[in-house]
Amino acid sequence: MRVEIIAVGTELLLGEIANTDAQDVSAGLAELGFSTLYHTVVGDNPDRLRSVLACALERADILITTGGLGPTYDDLTKEICAEAFGLPLELHQPSLDRIVARFAAMERPMTPNNEKQAWLPRGCTVFPNDWGTAPGCAIERGGKYLLMLPGPPRECRPMFRHCAMPYLAALSGSAIHSDWIRLFGIGESAMEDRLRPLMESSVNPSLAPYAKEGECLVRVTSRAASDAEAAAQNAPYVRAVCDLLSDFVYGVNVSSLEQVAVARLRETGRTLACAESCTGGLLAKRITDVPGASAVFLGSAVTYANSAKTRLLGVSPDTLAAHGAVSAETASEMAAGARSLYGSDYALATTGIAGPASDNTAKPVGLVYIALATPDGVTVREHHFTGDRARIRHAAASNALDMLRRALI
Repeated sequence: MRVEIIAVGTELLLGEIANTDAQDVSAGLAELGFSTLYHTVVGDNPDRLRSVLACALERADILITTGGLGPTYDDLTKEICAEAFGLPLELHQPSLDRIVARFAAMERPMTPNNEKQAWLPRGCTVFPNDWGTAPGCAIERGGKYLLMLPGPPRECRPMFRHCAMPYLAALSGSAIHSDWIRLFGIGESAMEDRLRPLMESSVNPSLAPYAKEGECLVRVTSRAASDAEAAAQNAPYVRAVCDLLSDFVYGVNVSSLEQVAVARLRETGRTLACAESCTGGLLAKRITDVPGASAVFLGSAVTYANSAKTRLLGVSPDTLAAHGAVSAETASEMAAGARSLYGSDYALATTGIAGPASDNTAKPVGLVYIALATPDGVTVREHHFTGDRARIRHAAASNALDMLRRALI
């Protein structure tokens, strides 16, 4: 079934906020096997929204709107969508009761305009909002479906996952199961080249390769009578992909390199510390984004200045004088120093030139040394990254995490 996502909000057109709702909804639709054909953004204007809906109804089977369900005068998505489907709005008392209870729980007065959020199209399927005030809903007419979700990502994302996705799965008349294989250290073209024979021979399951910043992933999707049957169909293809790309697979149905690294540290009962120069705390930030990281991560020393490297990590002034801050020798002493400072089993260190270029042109922008200190010694790797400052820092942190992951394996 063809899907169009319509994001409603003038703030999106002005560039005041990013349209992350469309990204989140598209990812969920891909998991369900639906084809998202169009992303449309329209401001809070009734006539333009009517025009967008009319066009979308001509070219899509399922319309999903985000935004415009709030209590203010310019929140008109629900009214215009109900009008397009020829449905009157009616007060949905359970939704109003939930809104009243939420304001009471927050100990905030509820203004009369909030009742507007509880008026819903007659006969709709209501999506309760456990994350905010405005309920979502789904309506149907003549084989066309329209789902309305709130705009704030903290409400849109969980409502789509917990309410809209089950509703959409029921429309398909079958179960769809997807597995995600995550890879690091291989480019999109090289990945596709290895997978091409398998991709060309598979229909159900289907294989879809994707490239993300610094890494790649493969989605394996099956359709069957039940989720268990679809998962069973996927299993041999997941194994085949992992066999073909074994050097680069860091996990199946995992979210990130840092999640895998933290999980492996927990499994082995080992601890980690970091010493960061060019990454400036990014490595520690990514690790501490993982729930449960406190059980294995002891801390990070952000030693940007040479004096900090010497004072906190014990890097020798002679090493800095002879080889410079950006060198394999300095990276090695940083990692060893962090391991000693925190008393950890492992320690990662990063030092490099993220750019822009300084007066010191002897070492190029993108040169980064990553060191890993273990109970058996220190290993250092030299990298040459490309891109802007943010991309180089991200690549350095990702390669450090992958270096740790491989050592833990």
